[in-house]
Amino acid sequence: MNTITHQQNKTPALKKAKSRKNINHFTDVHGLPCIEKIVSSVEDTPEPISTNIIGEIPEWINGSFLRNGPGKFEIGNHKFNHWFDGMALLHQFKISNGHVTYKSRFLSSDSYKANQEHNRIAVSEFGTVTVPDPCKNFFQRFLSRFELPKSTDNANVSFVTYKGDYYVSTETNIMHKVDPETLETTKKVDWSKFIAVNGATAHPHTDPDGTTYNMGNSYSHKGATYNIIRVPPTKKSAEETLEGATVLCSIPSADKSKPSYYHSFAMSENYVVFIEQPIKMDLLKIVTGKLRNKSISDGFLWDPKINTIFHLVHKQTGKLSSIKYIAKPLSTFHQINAYEEDGFLIIDMCASDDGEAITNYNVQNMRKSGEDLDEVYNTLCRVFPRRFVLPLNVDRDTPYNQNLNRPNCTATSIRLTKNKVFCTHEDLHGEDLHQYGGLEFPQINYGKYNTRSYRYFYGCGFRHLVGDTLIKMDLHGKHMKVWEHAGLYPSEPVFVPSPNATEEDDGVIMSVVITPNKDKSTFLLVLDAKTFEELGRAVVPVNIPYGFHGTFNAVADV
Repeated sequence: MNTITHQQNKTPALKKAKSRKNINHFTDVHGLPCIEKIVSSVEDTPEPISTNIIGEIPEWINGSFLRNGPGKFEIGNHKFNHWFDGMALLHQFKISNGHVTYKSRFLSSDSYKANQEHNRIAVSEFGTVTVPDPCKNFFQRFLSRFELPKSTDNANVSFVTYKGDYYVSTETNIMHKVDPETLETTKKVDWSKFIAVNGATAHPHTDPDGTTYNMGNSYSHKGATYNIIRVPPTKKSAEETLEGATVLCSIPSADKSKPSYYHSFAMSENYVVFIEQPIKMDLLKIVTGKLRNKSISDGFLWDPKINTIFHLVHKQTGKLSSIKYIAKPLSTFHQINAYEEDGFLIIDMCASDDGEAITNYNVQNMRKSGEDLDEVYNTLCRVFPRRFVLPLNVDRDTPYNQNLNRPNCTATSIRLTKNKVFCTHEDLHGEDLHQYGGLEFPQINYGKYNTRSYRYFYGCGFRHLVGDTLIKMDLHGKHMKVWEHAGLYPSEPVFVPSPNATEEDDGVIMSVVITPNKDKSTFLLVLDAKTFEELGRAVVPVNIPYGFHGTFNAVADV
């Protein structure tokens, strides 16, 4: 294991390669190791099993580290095409007094049950079209092509909470309530039964009082609309969790038939920020996909001729700002943090200049080796942390054609017209991050610093198709610390604060580290968040695939 501390500009940037796409592609990488086992199907482990502790797990950690992600990539003789399609497998690392047990359970979704019952892929996923039922006659199979695609309830993206209840979620209108202790699926919840949306993101934001915000689209004859959703913080004893959810604001899509795709959104103390990016969803292609034997992913397109728009919605009034903040075309999946300061809204995110990467995560690509794997990686645009600074007080006296931002900020905002401000970003990193392939899966000390000025964030470096390092970024000087080990692939880092913590990075970082070249050697890694030194590992005697997102469910001291 190596823990490396970098200073800004200490290491020269890798020489950028020529690319027909954009300037964010770098020198070609050669000799990537095969990671096929990262997307191999596994069996679940519904009963807790012991782990082998190496080093020490701090005794103050008391609770369950919950993870979500795909765990089954084949049903019978049929295979899913895309990494996002695998059947949801829920994981629990239960930690108490320095000991760790592990269990996992497949989500008992309708999609999973239908697939198991028919021993084939019975429900279409993002990159996979369901095969016709062989038990139907030719005419029935022909007619089935004209049916509208059924939304999957394969909630394999994240664990989320509403009003204290735990759910697993993807991006459709269905979530599943889960018992965090047993991982059993207890209830299917349909957003559209409570509010007029056709889905919601797997990355809601929560205010200190427990009020939760999310986003979801709705579709009608008037076109697509983006909706800001607000869920109240508490519920009555017999009330459904989503009871009382309301649409805070509706934003019409710039292109009614091709709304933008979004995976998440930003939130500050007073604003919800929707980033309308040039990754478009062609609704006609999507609804006719089954007829054309094409998956939902076929309806996604990247249009670099379209600028990015930041839409600001005031959380108290639900009013959409008349000012449209414009930036050059960019792609973003995850925001880091957002906060207000001295009349400006600061938005930090992981972003790239290309939105085509989503289609590269086909299972067959992730199972390649040698030059074929290198070629896939070298076509990906690198993702880096960026900061946009938006002036909030734009009125008739605000000057045109000059930078409105503070002199000490390299991000710019220039008023072009009455209601349009063009923004450029500041890099939140030094040159040394280039050698780690950029950064994704960002996390902060959310409980204390979400919507507030902050100093540290954590993420995965991507020198492969998945994370292969853990990175801590210090915004004071843009210094970084790195945890890395050849052949080990850490997943999203989650920060857990120490009891009675007084400093922002006083706590630990947890990450599930996958070992594709070693059998049954995956482990829960615990790092000291301040020093980024390894404290301990809990090695699991079963194989685990690479997952997406998770959370820590702390047990309150009695």
